[in-house]
Amino acid sequence: MTTLLTSKHRDLLYAWTSRIVRARYQQSLLGGLWAVFQPAATVAILTLVFSYVVKIDTGDIPYVVFSYSAMVPWILFSSSITDMVESITSNMNLVAKIYFPREILVLAALLARVLDFLIAMILLVILMLIYKIPISLTWFFLPLVLLVQFSLMLGIGLASAAINVFFRDVKHLITLGLQLWFYATPIIYPIDLVPSALRPILALNPMTGVITGYRSLLIYGKPPGTELIFSAFASILVLAIGYWFFKRVEPKFADII
Repeated sequence: MTTLLTSKHRDLLYAWTSRIVRARYQQSLLGGLWAVFQPAATVAILTLVFSYVVKIDTGDIPYVVFSYSAMVPWILFSSSITDMVESITSNMNLVAKIYFPREILVLAALLARVLDFLIAMILLVILMLIYKIPISLTWFFLPLVLLVQFSLMLGIGLASAAINVFFRDVKHLITLGLQLWFYATPIIYPIDLVPSALRPILALNPMTGVITGYRSLLIYGKPPGTELIFSAFASILVLAIGYWFFKRVEPKFADII
């Protein structure tokens, strides 16, 4: 995205991202703690269900840590895509009156959620200290997995934001799709529980490699598996197609909006 490399555009991106963050938490009692509360509340319910009602074997890792390590990146994925879908249509006046690279609006919506992700990761560190799970040097490779996920999210976000300009019901399809995608990703269950015949199909989900990559680095102290390689190629392809499509239809935004 060469249009974002100029100093003027970087300043605009920073200002718009800051605006989104301030608007989200300005009149909130908990402020940035909401970034922790959402995954923590979800994981608390999942832990109650899958530790005491329908027990899922996660080995030596407590289920609360096992699920939280995947829930935080998933919430980043789902919430950022949801925000990016409406990033163009929710700023109709700005798009119609002022020229600037429209992808800045999409990217800013994503970056604002990355901040939430970093805040929520603090609780994972606390949980690992409580349950005496060692924090490995593999954490230094976390940006690699985040970059793969970032590419996938941005590619989907650019394409869906552009389509949403023409068909406003896209956001509802995205919401439904994310709900189905959640269960098709090994978040609440270990991939070892998936029948071997279905694992090749599960591996076609690019978020499978991302989620297992996070778990490997964060709680198992191991490098990501080969699934991340496929996820990386798929994410780059999605980003390339999403950006190409976005720039192709961008000139029509102001007329339609």
